Amino acid sequence: MDYIVLNNGVEMPIQGFGVFQIPDAAICEHTVADAISVGYRLIDTASVHGNEHAVGAAIHKSSIPREELFVTTKAWISEMGYIQTLRAFEASLARLELDYIDLYLIHMPFGDYYGAWKAMEELYATGRIRAIGVCNFNSNRLMDLCQNVKIIPAVNQVETHPYTQQTEAMQIMQSLGVQTESWGPLAEGSNGLFTNPVLSAIGRKYNKSVAQVVLRWHLQRGIVAIPKSVHKERMAENFAIGDFLLSDEDMAVIASMDTGHSVILDLHDPKEVERLYNI
Repeated sequence: MDYIVLNNGVEMPIQGFGVFQIPDAAICEHTVADAISVGYRLIDTASVHGNEHAVGAAIHKSSIPREELFVTTKAWISEMGYIQTLRAFEASLARLELDYIDLYLIHMPFGDYYGAWKAMEELYATGRIRAIGVCNFNSNRLMDLCQNVKIIPAVNQVETHPYTQQTEAMQIMQSLGVQTESWGPLAEGSNGLFTNPVLSAIGRKYNKSVAQVVLRWHLQRGIVAIPKSVHKERMAENFAIGDFLLSDEDMAVIASMDTGHSVILDLHDPKEVERLYNI
């Protein structure tokens, strides 16, 4: 497992596993157990996913020592605000049945996230959170937050894949010392990603699947990625990307696929923001 070092010195696995859209507790617990057995050590969940308890159950039944696992969860829009976030953290910790969280994130850049950040800074100071960060913050909001807080976010988890590459945003994150993490690293299969002729051709060169090519592309860009699958064989395939290296030419070809906009979640769309508030 390769690791990246966050701005506070904490090591974070660069290959992770996400559990978005696995609400069934039994399926989620089994899936996380499979992911851990494959070799994943970073498990990413969120309060709004409704599966923290299942994630925690799989962790407790695993033979892997807790300190070797890196657990991420997030506070939702309704949990923003100083008091609300303190309560949300305690609730997440109880559902996970853990003593600490490795990475705690603000899930969306809406609501009183400044109050939430103050609460997270205090929790971080107690050692019950090893690193704090944000999700879905565009460059303006991230820059504004960094100018007004004591602790700079360690991570910004954003939609990142070949169609939405976040190149300029990544440069700003890098200048701030914020690690880029990709949700939806395989574009959730949208826009025909898995049958894309460009990616398929690159895959044939290395005898790798399109998913492996894309996840390797993330790794070579220094991005933490959290693909999801409920199929153990797919998890193993997604994890097995350490035995090849994309050429500079192939990296450039994939770079040319960028659309420059989101294809999964457009937070500039008021209707989308309204939908999120109603979840």
